[in-house]
Amino acid sequence: MTNGLARSSVRFRPASFAGTLVALLLGAAVVVACGVLLQTGLTASLKPARYADTPVVVAADQAVKIQRKVGTDTETTEEATPERARTDAALAGRLAALPGVAAARPDTAFPLPASGRAPALTGRGFAALGIAGPGDTLVEGRAPGANEVVLDADTARAAHIAPGANLTLTAPGGTADYRVSGLAAAQQAGPTAWFADATADRLSGHPGRIDAIAVQPRVGVTTAALAAQVRQAVGGDAGAGAGAGAGAVKVLTGDDRGAVEHPDLGGARTLLMALGGSFGGYATMTAVFVVMSTVALATGQRAREFALLRAIGATPRQIRRTIAAEAMLVAPLAAALGILPGIALARWWFDQLVERGAVPADVRLDVGPLPMLAAVLACTLAALTAGFLAARRPSRMRAAQALGEAAVEAPRPGAVRTVLGLVFAAGGIAAAAIATSLDGAKAAQTALGVVMCFMMAVALLGPWLARVAAAVLGAPLRAGGAPGSLAADNTRANARRLASAITPIVLVTAFCGTLLIIQSTVRHTSGENVRAGVTADHVVGATGPGLPAGTAERAGRVSGVDTAVGVLRTGVVYRNGDQLSSAPVLGVDGDPARLPKVLDLGVRSGALADLGRAPDTVALSSTLAEAFGAKVGDRVPLWLGDGTAVRPAVVAVYDRGLGVGQALLPRAAVAAHVTAGYDSQVLVADAPGADRAAVAAGLGGLAGAAVTDRAGFVAQSDKAMEVNGWANTVMAAVLGGFAAVSAANTLVMTVLDRRREVALLRLAGTTRRQVRGMMRWEALLVASTGLVVGAVIAAVTLVPVARGVANSAPYVPPMLALPLAAGAVLLCLAATGVPVRALLRTRPAGLGAARQ
Repeated sequence: MTNGLARSSVRFRPASFAGTLVALLLGAAVVVACGVLLQTGLTASLKPARYADTPVVVAADQAVKIQRKVGTDTETTEEATPERARTDAALAGRLAALPGVAAARPDTAFPLPASGRAPALTGRGFAALGIAGPGDTLVEGRAPGANEVVLDADTARAAHIAPGANLTLTAPGGTADYRVSGLAAAQQAGPTAWFADATADRLSGHPGRIDAIAVQPRVGVTTAALAAQVRQAVGGDAGAGAGAGAGAVKVLTGDDRGAVEHPDLGGARTLLMALGGSFGGYATMTAVFVVMSTVALATGQRAREFALLRAIGATPRQIRRTIAAEAMLVAPLAAALGILPGIALARWWFDQLVERGAVPADVRLDVGPLPMLAAVLACTLAALTAGFLAARRPSRMRAAQALGEAAVEAPRPGAVRTVLGLVFAAGGIAAAAIATSLDGAKAAQTALGVVMCFMMAVALLGPWLARVAAAVLGAPLRAGGAPGSLAADNTRANARRLASAITPIVLVTAFCGTLLIIQSTVRHTSGENVRAGVTADHVVGATGPGLPAGTAERAGRVSGVDTAVGVLRTGVVYRNGDQLSSAPVLGVDGDPARLPKVLDLGVRSGALADLGRAPDTVALSSTLAEAFGAKVGDRVPLWLGDGTAVRPAVVAVYDRGLGVGQALLPRAAVAAHVTAGYDSQVLVADAPGADRAAVAAGLGGLAGAAVTDRAGFVAQSDKAMEVNGWANTVMAAVLGGFAAVSAANTLVMTVLDRRREVALLRLAGTTRRQVRGMMRWEALLVASTGLVVGAVIAAVTLVPVARGVANSAPYVPPMLALPLAAGAVLLCLAATGVPVRALLRTRPAGLGAARQ
């Protein structure tokens, strides 16, 4: 019987399930999108191109790793290195001596900006010629000597450069003149310049360290046997060691070799897993939350139907089985319909990440069956659970009692629901209080968790909130005449219905407000720090990959310049509790005592003049110092950009770190640990009375330099901050859009469920205009209550997060708050007004009969 009832309900009353279908479809789309991104992050790989003919590649692990004990298990946490990690060049000689190895070629690359006749090139050691295959050969001339270079033939012909020509080339290790000794044919290389190995080692900026070693087997040696010999020689995969970083060697075969050519793949995988996993977890919880709320509302609206079934002899078990059968009919179908929109959302999201350079262009979106199955399963279980909970009370009542309960709303929520709501509210308050004592990264991680606790509290305590809202706003509503008075009476008598409409608005406001205001606070504070902290008169930027070594010194000799300080942008990894985090860093070139003339960082303690007095010194922003619990004189554990572990002494703590740099290190300490050792910018202060225009013209004459004012300092802003800001905006749009549609869906369902009420009002003499006015006042009450409660939740969440992340109060730009509030009001008015107009087109007697 139960299956027949379920099929009949779905077949003959599809409108009753339309709202549930929409909620399930949207929920499944969000779950599928996040699941596809997570799966792509877990499986992302790139086919090797340069190393396609090299069966075994040895390279440093491109991640810092730490281990900790969790019970009897060991848990490994890792963070991608901000710069390319390298390995010891001497290892190539040891591997070449292995019995199964025919050749072990060291490979390293460094950028050479365009200079004179020469276009932009990639510098390499001559020993790397031949790595890409037998087509890599010298076709003209001879191997390079100490002051010579070999160019790839295509580039030389395009630039009309022949052997014997002289070129001036700039590398991270310096600028010099080189004679072209020969031309080479090269596969997978692009414009390349090969130097003598000793020269390339010096010019790379990281002497004694190489990017990778390409290992070729002797005849008859398989790839597996060769890899085993190499692993034994390097001591296994050292990348799994605690605190592993630079020097942690990995032996790579198959598609894993592609990661050596694209060291940013690790960071891309981390980002995708964070978006698909961390955000996906919250998005899934939100989807399940909305689905359960909608299904519970739809089931509760059928209380009269269940009461009639009880009156004709249906047992509680039969009613519960009917609801289960309906869920099994509707939920899988709705979830399946959400799969294609979810894949489309994931593809758009992924393409945007590729366009912003956060994910390598050759990575492909991995669309597998697991996210789809997870979406169908999650939505089906949510629908089953919500239906059972909503029907539990009417199914257990006696028939006569059930009919009475269906006609009149229960006076107050149950004790269990109220207690659970108070527990979640207390949990949200406790989590927000704990967040006040955490540093920026940890505080930010608690944000969405705090919001979820409060959202559960709002869902459970919604009827009480609705009663309070009706009591507080009742008097103003009654001042609006008959429509307002009717709205006040309705909201007081039907608090549960009002609560189901308020909850999605709270969800939109809390989630969107939290995510967007975090980002606006970071941007506002960064801008304020740059405007107040960068006091330089000129900022010299690079037209190519960076500024040549010694640019700051040459800028200091320009007439009218008082101070010129070079900054090399890089990053460090630090331990943040049980996790690893990264932070942007400036490597300072020159006398740090002159740094205050171009940067006013708001030093809280210590002195920037002490930076560089010893090679192992560091100045920390106040947020980073708080994360370490460090003060001036303490040593802090850091991993430099390539994963090299250091423990510099803190010489200063300053306030203006966000937007400028979370730490300052001597350039000499970081230059050998970056991908390319070029200065990012040179900050210049004019001498008193100097002609600013003349100074700018003199600085513009420096090789590879582009001169701007202090606003140009942000031109090379932290890429991770930009991507995170964009990701927060997209997350707010996804969750906010989902919640907004769900809110509209819920409001439409609640209005259409009031056919009988509207019919009675019309039969009692209420005009169409008065009914529309009553509904508008109720919509405004729903919007106002939802906005106020959502804003309170966002504020409680944001205060500790903003303090930890930006060391400031939350910044709410008017152009963010006003559109959000206006959108919520318009959403409620539209989602209420459209179905009301549809109801009013039908005669009152017809409305009452339709509901019966």
